[in-house]
Amino acid sequence: MDAFFASVEQRDFPELRGLPVIVGGKPGSRGVVAACSYEARKFGVHSAMPSAQAAKLCHNAIFVPPRFEAYRAASEGIHEVFKLFTDMIEPLSLDEAYLDVTERALEIGSATEIANSIKLKIQQQVNLTASAGVSFNKFLAKIASDMDKPDGLYVIRPEVAEDFVEQLDIRKFFGVGKVTEKKMHGLGIYTGADLKRLSEVELQTEFGQTGAYYYRVARGIDERPVRSHRVRKSIGKETTFEGNVINKAVIWQTLLGIVGRLEGILEAKQLSANTVTLKVKYSDFELNTRSKTDALGYISKDDIAGVLPELLRKTEVGKRPIRLIGVTLANLHSTDHNLAPNKPSEIREDPQLGLF
Repeated sequence: MDAFFASVEQRDFPELRGLPVIVGGKPGSRGVVAACSYEARKFGVHSAMPSAQAAKLCHNAIFVPPRFEAYRAASEGIHEVFKLFTDMIEPLSLDEAYLDVTERALEIGSATEIANSIKLKIQQQVNLTASAGVSFNKFLAKIASDMDKPDGLYVIRPEVAEDFVEQLDIRKFFGVGKVTEKKMHGLGIYTGADLKRLSEVELQTEFGQTGAYYYRVARGIDERPVRSHRVRKSIGKETTFEGNVINKAVIWQTLLGIVGRLEGILEAKQLSANTVTLKVKYSDFELNTRSKTDALGYISKDDIAGVLPELLRKTEVGKRPIRLIGVTLANLHSTDHNLAPNKPSEIREDPQLGLF
């Protein structure tokens, strides 16, 4: 989808159309940009940017708080459109998905025609614009979807794929972030052609197991199927404070609130987690994580909260001011929630009693 959150706001509030809309926290709240309209992007604003910086770049920006229920409702409408064309749908997020339309394309004769039809249906039924990438594998379709935004349609055919990848800037390779890009530049890798010159062994030496992935995609090879039922790898929640916080009682109460929300998700999804990770961002933006894994698993709020004091003691929480605290649960698996919690524990809510 094109600037999804911001586009939903402009759809629902016509007075925002044509204006630089930023979805996220206001500049004074130390929030970040969750999404922004194309009108705001012209000023250099982008997602994950601090709101204060976005306000400096775009003086007439209109900040609106996120309305996730509205975005989820729009996403559900978009997926109803997808289902008209295939049941092979792999969601990546609320606004993005892979679709395998092979069978339908054999009937119609053109995957490009299907993509056009999907875009039109989304416009008609959800009143939003989408961009589509069409190709013969996930890697190329993903890149193609970003080539002609907004309201775009880009096709990479098999006969041109190799040349296309060779000319592609390395930063546009899916999975190459800023850190990896910098490392690749240090190795003289700036394009797909540069990447292609390295052997699989050389790439694995430099990038570990991901090196094998880079070796294949540099040749336009990606054999991953579209998985219509993806297994969730982790769930996490975090809170960014309005101001820097050092008070242990405030931090502990915030953590208990986060853990309560995570317990609700585990119960709703019938899941258990084997790993708990504490995330702390200090006032100087230094980020620390501390984790613990237990083979028996964590199911209840008491299970999760019971391990947090141990993790907190491995940080400088309570000694240094923090701006963000969060908890992530990983190594998820289905479980029977009629079972007793992993290990019953007494969670004392007053950190002054020596929790950390």
